[in-house]
Amino acid sequence: MKFDCLVVGAGISGATCARLLAEAGKKVLVIEKQKNSAGNCHDYLSKEGITIHTHGPHIFHTNNKQVWNFLNRFTEFRFFQHRVLSFADGLLIPFPINVDTINMVYNTSITTEEVLPFLEKEVKKSSFTNPPQNFRDAVVSQVGERLYNLFFKNYTIKQWGRQPEELSAEIAKRIPVRTNRDGRYFSDQYQGIPLAGYTKMADNMLAHENISIMFGADYFKLGDLASSLLDEGKGLTVYTGELDKFFDYKYGELEYRSLHIEFKTIEQQLYQSVAVVNYPNDYDFTRITEFKHMTGECPTSEKTVICMEYPKEKGIPYYVVITESNTKKREQYMADVKALEKKGKHIFTGRLAEYKYYNMDQAVLAAIEKTENYLKGL
Repeated sequence: MKFDCLVVGAGISGATCARLLAEAGKKVLVIEKQKNSAGNCHDYLSKEGITIHTHGPHIFHTNNKQVWNFLNRFTEFRFFQHRVLSFADGLLIPFPINVDTINMVYNTSITTEEVLPFLEKEVKKSSFTNPPQNFRDAVVSQVGERLYNLFFKNYTIKQWGRQPEELSAEIAKRIPVRTNRDGRYFSDQYQGIPLAGYTKMADNMLAHENISIMFGADYFKLGDLASSLLDEGKGLTVYTGELDKFFDYKYGELEYRSLHIEFKTIEQQLYQSVAVVNYPNDYDFTRITEFKHMTGECPTSEKTVICMEYPKEKGIPYYVVITESNTKKREQYMADVKALEKKGKHIFTGRLAEYKYYNMDQAVLAAIEKTENYLKGL
């Protein structure tokens, strides 16, 4: 059997492309090296009756109604407003930085109207390069050195295995700073967790008569066999894997940061007061997640499940590492991507394939736009 489209990867990007192509009448083959869908969003129901996120916490959030409506076709969402605390100086402090954070750290009682002037004073007495040249500069230019040292410096060293001065200022764009008492980690209009889990959502996306799936199949090991499954001369390949691997590392290896995740069952109703607590300065792990808070499952059970995240250099690629060296390599690879996509037989989409830090909604939107543009060009 010949297929119109070959999708490499059954994560959220691949599942989005596969579904849209199938609904457009294309025969689609999805190749996934894991034995399950959903990629790094994969989850499962533990023996305690709690849905566990295999690769660490995933909270969906977006302001994009198109993306929200698209995913709601395949799952109901449990509405969940994510809140994070940071364990620093022996205190559990609201994070991201808001008026309550400042008052706890500085032992002050400023009002919401005084936040910006307060931070401006902190920034003014701090040392940094302007415009910001790296991650440290970018954060200090927003909140000053004391808050940077308390919440960001050591967390960054643990998370990335590098000094903050080695990392791009672009990473700091993801750091929210609030001038009010909004203690939510995200302020997006739509927030939640798929009611039956991300894996079920991805399975529903892939459940279409025009979609066939090969689990446990490595695209690169299949080699010419994969290409032979495509309709000769007309077929489309959607690639969502590592960018450098596709091109056989011709410009050198790109760096991806991984995690060792340790799961523990705790014999008590709740372990912590919120879903996620960051540990910027203490211990080797970066954060602890307690899934009960996110899923609402087993609220009265005397058992709960937590996960502790230990960043590491090698393993499953979770995060792209935005340094000057990686950015230069990315530019070379993306020039080749652009040339391939221009011919109309390839789509590269997703965090790994574009070597770009996407939130889940951004990954879905990119996949929608690239697929729709391809279909319009036929």
